Amino acid sequence: MAETKTEHSFIVMANRLPVDWCEGAWQAAPGGLVSALAPMVKAERGAWLGWAGGFDETVAPFEFDQMSLVPVPLTQAEHRAYYEGFSNGVLWPLYHDLIVAPQYHRTWWRAYEAINSRFAQATLRSAAYGATIWVHDYHLQLVPHMVRLLRPDVRIGFFNHIPFPPVELFGQMPWRREVVTGLLGADVIGFQRSTDAENFREAVRTFAADADSPPPLIDAFPISVDTDAIRKAAESETVARKASQIRCDLGDPDILMLGIDRLDYTKGIPHRLRAFDELLADDLLSPKTTSFLQVAVPSREGIAAYQDLRDEVERLVGRINGRFATLGRGIVQYSHHSYSFEDTVALYLAADVLVVSSLRDGMNLVAKEFVTARKNQGGALVLSEFADAADELEQAIIVNPHDISGLKNGMHQAASLDVARARERIASMATTVEDRDVHHWAQKFLAALQPASPLGPASGTTATEHRDRTPQKVTSF
Repeated sequence: MAETKTEHSFIVMANRLPVDWCEGAWQAAPGGLVSALAPMVKAERGAWLGWAGGFDETVAPFEFDQMSLVPVPLTQAEHRAYYEGFSNGVLWPLYHDLIVAPQYHRTWWRAYEAINSRFAQATLRSAAYGATIWVHDYHLQLVPHMVRLLRPDVRIGFFNHIPFPPVELFGQMPWRREVVTGLLGADVIGFQRSTDAENFREAVRTFAADADSPPPLIDAFPISVDTDAIRKAAESETVARKASQIRCDLGDPDILMLGIDRLDYTKGIPHRLRAFDELLADDLLSPKTTSFLQVAVPSREGIAAYQDLRDEVERLVGRINGRFATLGRGIVQYSHHSYSFEDTVALYLAADVLVVSSLRDGMNLVAKEFVTARKNQGGALVLSEFADAADELEQAIIVNPHDISGLKNGMHQAASLDVARARERIASMATTVEDRDVHHWAQKFLAALQPASPLGPASGTTATEHRDRTPQKVTSF
């Protein structure tokens, strides 16, 4: 294993490293964030900081695929308190409109502070003078301020991949000021939607109006997918054969509906199953010619709310199959495990309709992946208005998943679309995604982070005004 250099001019920081330990070796982890940022880290000979995935072990920094990877260690108890506890027992439900109630435990907050400090210290050891540091997501909201206090020379960007709540909800959290102050250490703070950016500005006005640092640039930078990789997979013979096999294994239905999500209470999986149940009960879809494939990727299984959700989903699947299945053929096929990238694209190609019924969501990249994979195939997308992708994918059938009747009607409309019209709509959405792919997203954010960025007005503050407000002690580069 090659020895890594110690100082870097470009650093990406996320909760996880872009690799997984599999069968005695490091392998690239799947996901859009990795595909977007890894090429930039490689080009800059930069570093990626994050947890390596194991407990109670210290892994030395190492080189992987032209990147320097800097593991940040966690014990199992720290992971339970910082990740399962504060990050996903407080911030996740709070930032997703209190679908379940957050639990405000002071021990979780102390763990969150401590682990954010550990990440910040790792950054301080790794950052060269004048480095660009890009921090990702809600797990690390205190890091920008912690780094800024000791390193005024660096440029810091922060991107939040999930929604940011209205101030009335955010204000419930006892540590609201500390979180806002932590984020204000960044030079640029990015969100998925303009409403999220405005919610954060209001939180600053409400809880940190007396902050003595100049305001950062706060704006929306909608994330996207690696369209080239998806199209390449969709056009391969291997994936095409897998897609055909999936339909064959399901009895070659006339209509195959697909849900593919992490098993998370924000995704509205029970809502879509109830709507599908009613479609069958009302004879709007025939159980002889229709199937629903629900893929629920395991997620945060140590948290009680996720265990309860799994029980509810499995009950609903059993109820629908109990009412409508025939011998040798289930109506709902339920899969509770992960799929490879190629297998996921095969699922998109196999399906006629994708149902995204999120109750509250970030971008929801599954919707963008689906239309990209099916650009020349047709099909239909049922998309929740509470997923940020609804802002861009205007040809989708937009639904309110809380309205089961409306969701049912949207699913029925998707199953009944004229073939030519369906192909037109998918092609239009695929073109939209291609024009704003994940590489465009990353480049746009980093352009805004540079001192000489030509970015136009944002949040009532132009990029030039933002630079002029940078403290004199911060060195531009």
